[in-house]
Amino acid sequence: MSTIQPVILTADQDALIGFYAQLFGAEEIFRVPEEGPAFYLGLRIGDTDLGVVAKAHPGTEAAPRILLSIEVDDVDETLGRVEELGGSVRSGPNDMPWGQRVAHIDDPDGNAVNLTQPILVR
Repeated sequence: MSTIQPVILTADQDALIGFYAQLFGAEEIFRVPEEGPAFYLGLRIGDTDLGVVAKAHPGTEAAPRILLSIEVDDVDETLGRVEELGGSVRSGPNDMPWGQRVAHIDDPDGNAVNLTQPILVR
C-alpha cells in the first residue's frame, strides 16, 4: 500500500495557507512543531491531504518547489530498490520526531520524492 501526498515548499507559508483555506476550504490537520512557527503544515482539502513546508529559499523556476511524499510499508526495503530502477538516493533513512521514518530520493527525471513510513514515537 502506498499513499501519495503532494508537498509544496514556500517562503511565505501564511500567504499560501490563506490562499488554500479561502479558495478551497483547506483545514489544518497537522503541524510540526505543534507550537510556534511551523516547519510543516498538513492541510486537508476534501478527502485529500496537502503538505506545506516553510523554506526560506524554495527555489526558482529551474528548481523544484513541489515534491511527492509517498507512504510505503518499509522505507528501508523501498530505498534499496531506488538505484536499480534508475532513481538516486539523496539522504536517509532517518526517524523523525513527528513519527515517520523518511528517506529522500530523486526519480529518474530528477523529481524529488520523500519515502515515508509511520513509526512509533517514544
